[in-house]
Amino acid sequence: MSARAISTLLYRRHRHDLITYANGIVRDRDRAEDIVQDAWERIDAVERAQRLEQPLRYLYRIVRNLALDGHRKRMRDIAGPIYNADRVVESIADDAPSPEADAIARDELRRVIDSMNELPDRTRRALLMHAVDGAKMREIAERMQISIGLAHKLVSQGKAYCAQQVDWRG
Repeated sequence: MSARAISTLLYRRHRHDLITYANGIVRDRDRAEDIVQDAWERIDAVERAQRLEQPLRYLYRIVRNLALDGHRKRMRDIAGPIYNADRVVESIADDAPSPEADAIARDELRRVIDSMNELPDRTRRALLMHAVDGAKMREIAERMQISIGLAHKLVSQGKAYCAQQVDWRG
C-alpha cells in the first residue's frame, strides 16, 4: 500500500476525531471541518513529495496549528487592538495628526487604560506582559507560575474585556 493510500485511510478513519479535536480549539464545528479539510490537503501535498513516518501525528499537528492560528486571528479580530501608551504618544508626536485626531487617540487611550485598570490584577498583569512586553504565553505562564492554558485565558479575557469596554464607552 502506498504512503498516500495509508494516509488517506488514516484520514478517513480519524476524520471525526480530528474534527472534534479542532472543534475543541475553535468552538465552531463548521470551521473545524474546514480546518481538517485544509490539513488533509496540506498533508496530501507533502506526501506527494516525501513519505511521512508518522502521518497521523503529523495530521494532528497540522490541525492543531491551523486551529490555533485561526482562533488567534479570530480573537484579535474580536478584541481589537490593545495600545501601549508610549507607542501611541510617540506616533502622535511623529505623525503630527490634526487636533481632532489627537483628541480621539488620547480619548481612546484613556478608555483602554481605564478598562485595563478595571481588570483583576492577575488578568491585567498577563495582558500587559503580552501586549506591552511582547511575552509569549509560555513566558507569561513561567513568570506568573500558572499553566500556559490559564495564561492564554487571562490574556484573551483581558483583551475581550478592554475591547468591549472601549466600544461601550466610545
